[in-house]
Amino acid sequence: MSTWLYPGSFDPVTMGHMDIIARASRLCDRLLVAVLKNDAKKGTFSVEERLDFLRRSTGRWPNVEVFAFSGLTVELLRQTQADAVLRGLRNVNDFVFEQQVAMVNRGLDPQAETLLMMSSPTVSHISSSMVLSVGLHGGSLSGLVPDAVLEDISRKLSHPMG
Repeated sequence: MSTWLYPGSFDPVTMGHMDIIARASRLCDRLLVAVLKNDAKKGTFSVEERLDFLRRSTGRWPNVEVFAFSGLTVELLRQTQADAVLRGLRNVNDFVFEQQVAMVNRGLDPQAETLLMMSSPTVSHISSSMVLSVGLHGGSLSGLVPDAVLEDISRKLSHPMG
């Protein structure tokens, strides 16, 4: 039975994330989507909101589990006994960064495997920071975030203090 770990901030979840989750869920037996809790960095959305958004967006895949974590990804890999860390790539810049992270993880744990999955061309332009910028400036997030959470994300970004 194969288990993959897909960690990230998901602040907020995007259609790019959903592309990776949908495709990966067909390739492994169990996909663990781990939302990073980073107390040193305040996200736009709370960890609870991000967990809720992901759970509502991934509910159709019974082999996808969503939870929060803090600390090193390599430690979470050990704790969950996942076979590999999954990371999505949009472009060559993502590859260079993820290659470096994979090498650091391998240095911390020689058993740590990283799988890199290219985003589908239809969503490779979408990033959480781009979604935040569009939403904060009143643009439509349709097609950028999952329909299941579109209204909630749009509402919060149009009233960021509320």
